[in-house]
Amino acid sequence: MGRGIGGTALACAVLMTVLATGCTAAGAADSRTGEPSASVPQGKLPGGTDTDAKAETDAAYRKWGLKPPTAPPAPPTAKPIVRGAADGQVPVISEIPTKEKIVFLTFDDGAEKDPEFVTMMRDLKIPFTMFLTESVIREDHDYFKKLQQLGNGVHNHTLTHPNLRTLGASAQKHEICGQQEKLKNRYGTTPRLFRPPYGNWNETTRAAAGSCGIEAIVLWRESMQITNMQYQRGDKKLHPGDIILAHFRGPSDLKGTTMTEMTANLLRHIQEQGFTVARLEDYL
Repeated sequence: MGRGIGGTALACAVLMTVLATGCTAAGAADSRTGEPSASVPQGKLPGGTDTDAKAETDAAYRKWGLKPPTAPPAPPTAKPIVRGAADGQVPVISEIPTKEKIVFLTFDDGAEKDPEFVTMMRDLKIPFTMFLTESVIREDHDYFKKLQQLGNGVHNHTLTHPNLRTLGASAQKHEICGQQEKLKNRYGTTPRLFRPPYGNWNETTRAAAGSCGIEAIVLWRESMQITNMQYQRGDKKLHPGDIILAHFRGPSDLKGTTMTEMTANLLRHIQEQGFTVARLEDYL
């Protein structure tokens, strides 16, 4: 063994004796899972981590005038939506089959690029899914990269936001496949999910989406406006597994309301009905 390696081993032995926290380097791969090993935040010992995290969460939600939500359940081992159907067509969904009181947040288009929304989502750690349109994000792709780096999925909402029902097969394929390529190049992964603009689709859309590598077409059950939600069901209530639609919109579209204020209103509606937010990609 070389002198440098021996010195490292001795240092680890001393640390193990004093702290009993182990010598795995922060970020080193766990040999059992291949995932990065958890590390203790600097200045915190293991026994105080949970308490400190709760205090930080409480403070973050107070900052935005909200109460901390109930933690979502662990995602299922087997995803309840099968991405693909017996007829070979891409599935079209508006909710996830589950009995858990969870809903899923999605934000469309990308016209509004409010830096406070990035701060809000960094503080609150609420998972959401983005369906992006190239014609409105192309002036600032980096804005959505910041949101992606928080763990939020980037998915397809066409190149130019047309009503796909008015287009033929080749034009629909261009809109969907073209955006697949744009998003892959900008954000490093090929989107699995697709949302048709206005929720308008037909069988040609399903075929085009499948040919572009899309695994599911995602619609919605509720849509957030400014202070209230619009419901598709007559009971005007959230149901387990509902997918909620919101948009990247600002004061000019929201009658003076900011995107962060709209999102806070949305989160209050969810909590008032006893629900919490889960990550769509964990179920689909």
